[in-house]
Amino acid sequence: MKAVIQNEFGDPHVLTFTDVERPEIEKNEVLIEIAYTSVNYADIKKRAGKKGKGVFPFILGLDAAGTVVEASADSHFYKGDRVIAFPRSGSYAEYAVAKEQLVFKIPDQLSFEQAAALPTVSMLSYILLHEIGQVKATDTIVIHSAAGGVGSMLAQFARAAGVEKIIGTVGNLAKEDYVKNLGVNVVCTYDNFAEEVLKQTDHRGAQVIFDSVAGEVTSRSLDCLALYGTLVQFGNSSGKAGTFKTSDVHSSCRNIKGFSLGTTRKHAPERLAPVAQKVVKRFALNEVELPVAQVFDLKEAELAHQLMESRNYAEKVLLKV
Repeated sequence: MKAVIQNEFGDPHVLTFTDVERPEIEKNEVLIEIAYTSVNYADIKKRAGKKGKGVFPFILGLDAAGTVVEASADSHFYKGDRVIAFPRSGSYAEYAVAKEQLVFKIPDQLSFEQAAALPTVSMLSYILLHEIGQVKATDTIVIHSAAGGVGSMLAQFARAAGVEKIIGTVGNLAKEDYVKNLGVNVVCTYDNFAEEVLKQTDHRGAQVIFDSVAGEVTSRSLDCLALYGTLVQFGNSSGKAGTFKTSDVHSSCRNIKGFSLGTTRKHAPERLAPVAQKVVKRFALNEVELPVAQVFDLKEAELAHQLMESRNYAEKVLLKV
């Protein structure tokens, strides 16, 4: 089968389109013929060697949409089922294997293209908003990187939940209209967001702040987090660790929560099926959507990574297999 592999860490040039052996399923796994796979920022970090160690060669890709072509005799999946999945060994390929607990059926009215955009960012966003942040309609929330995949979904899910005030940060105000169309009420940059949040809340601060950037953004988020508020930390796209002191949370009764979808896939996959069902239903009913910025052919993975690293885009980037 055709796949995109890499034999070393580095820039997008290390991605190689080539032939590899088709994977075989083991017990409680299914083989999926991939239609589309999404490009996530975690792929960029892994390719560059900034996210764990690699055993070369390996295939990137966290999620995919496609059709089941093989399953165990006692499986509840059958050949021809339309699914989204988190494959065990990458999704930049024509075929991939996934554990049954990480495969979820999708309805016929949901296109493979839209389905491929949703697994990582939508399921992560739903969990962050409803389970980790436990956001209420009366809350003021801050979504960092609001134009990104997770930010885009957080904004829509928050709007659907009736959240009264949603503040989003962007690296470039050229993305302001896009973010506001998603449901964000106030858009600001990373340079002035703390001051703007305090202004918008009569200096009380936001009840929940979603931080995937880390670095200085984390400490400045604490500058505008309300008493009893929650900082939800789920990434470090800045490449720098965020820091805080125990005094930042003790007397103010504030708390900091962390979450990783990757850790959950590995250690608590049973948590994902109920979320997948809710998210897929909302997409199928067009209650939310994740606009696709650009679709590249699988052999153009290098170009897709270059676009992602340029930050000169909003919406989702996909690979068509």
